[in-house]
Amino acid sequence: MTKTRGYLGIDAGTQGLSVIFADEEMRIRAAGTGSYDMVPGLDAGCYEQQPADWEAALGGAMADLRRKLAAVGVEMEVLAIGISGQMHGEVLADAAGAPLGPARLWCDGRNEAEGHELTERLGVKMPKRITAARWLWTIRNQPEKAARTAHITTPAGWIAHLLTGGWTLGIGDAAGMFPIDQRSLDYDARLRADFDALVAALPGGPRVPPLGDLLPAVRRAGADGGTLDARGAKLLGLPQGIPVAAAEGDQPAALAGSLIGDAGQVSMSFGTSVVANAVGDRPFQGIARAIDHFCAPDGKPINMVFLRNGTTAMNTVVEMFGRALPAGGDQAAAFAAVMPQVLTAPDDCGGVTALPFLDDEPGLGVSRGGTAGLIGLDATNARPGNVAKAMLLATIFNLRMGSDLLDAQGFPRTEIILSGGLTKTPGLAQILADAFHTPVVLLDGADEGTAWGAALMAKFRAETLAGKAATWPAFLQRHATGTPTRFTPRPQAAAALDRAFARHQRLLAIHAHLDAAVHG
Repeated sequence: MTKTRGYLGIDAGTQGLSVIFADEEMRIRAAGTGSYDMVPGLDAGCYEQQPADWEAALGGAMADLRRKLAAVGVEMEVLAIGISGQMHGEVLADAAGAPLGPARLWCDGRNEAEGHELTERLGVKMPKRITAARWLWTIRNQPEKAARTAHITTPAGWIAHLLTGGWTLGIGDAAGMFPIDQRSLDYDARLRADFDALVAALPGGPRVPPLGDLLPAVRRAGADGGTLDARGAKLLGLPQGIPVAAAEGDQPAALAGSLIGDAGQVSMSFGTSVVANAVGDRPFQGIARAIDHFCAPDGKPINMVFLRNGTTAMNTVVEMFGRALPAGGDQAAAFAAVMPQVLTAPDDCGGVTALPFLDDEPGLGVSRGGTAGLIGLDATNARPGNVAKAMLLATIFNLRMGSDLLDAQGFPRTEIILSGGLTKTPGLAQILADAFHTPVVLLDGADEGTAWGAALMAKFRAETLAGKAATWPAFLQRHATGTPTRFTPRPQAAAALDRAFARHQRLLAIHAHLDAAVHG
């Protein structure tokens, strides 16, 4: 066995938990996984998990990691530990640090009304998934639990507490609990006071401490997230005293994993849903239905455009045509047959325009799914490539509508770093570059992912302790590897897509009438 120095990255996701060990050059040497399920038997729209299940999964993932490292002859010497986890959860603990039942997750929809109420009262965007909206719901609906609460944190913050005994959180994950003041880089004191006043005025409500006494302390990248204590050392099978980076949310960790740190860089991930996280150079002004806000690990503001309707509509069309292949093609055969036609389809899809709403899209005011459709189909353009590309463009255009709100405030957009399903067909990145008038980069050789981002944060913490750390963006750029593939906008194609985008906006403007015709 060869002893290898490096960094441990932990990611507690919605579906399961993973741990990686990366050496000092940030090459991943092995990964381990653990699993857990949702609490069964809950009402529709309710999603909970047991913190004890995360703890068990972490122990199992570490055992899996050690088996895989042993198979390649590696014994790890961990220099620092990083943590990432699903954002916006509500983990409640009593004064002794014991969890007060299951944690409600980011996807739990019980507190939508509280999100709207807080947005109106505080004058800032408070989406229904923000932890503060969950806490207001808990105060109203589970007052006995609220009265016993001494700490509120997120899944990542809970893992950090297990390992260190402390109550700290990275600024990106903290921003998913309560808004951050960009001047103090801490929870907004004025908004906290307003929240506390709202709670104090609740008729018959439980007596709870001020919100600032319940939330974890905010830490930026490189700052002290504690050290491994006796309980954490036993859980991980590592020595006590190892530095732990401030636990971050999955979105900030994913930005780190994609080496995104400078204002103007935008991370776009296309899958079942779509996320575009744009690093800003100042706070967003006002409230926009399509844009949520959090922070990068170093505190820079992040403006996020999120779509529930991602590539599913395009994939559905591709698979539909695949079923018409000889002997009924499987999914792989369908994509092999149709995607080349998408790449060669005209920029305007021959006049075909689409709506991709298999699901609702709150950011665009689409309250009900089941209204996906095609407009403009005729005998000259009825081709698989046109139809599938139109569905993809509809999703890209929906994303652009949110991004145009950032353009209106003059936020920089220098490059788009693409990840997710579209990267399986790299040529699709050219369509994205043309639609956004922005260069698109596909990273080659950088190990993307939240667990790797967590390991990067661990390394940055270790270098900060050693007095070697530069700025967070400079640190990230030091870890770029390979030769990225770059797609630059083509003026003629961009102009054609601008015209198609204008048609899409007109079609979207009458969506409510289409919805009424379909469902009325």
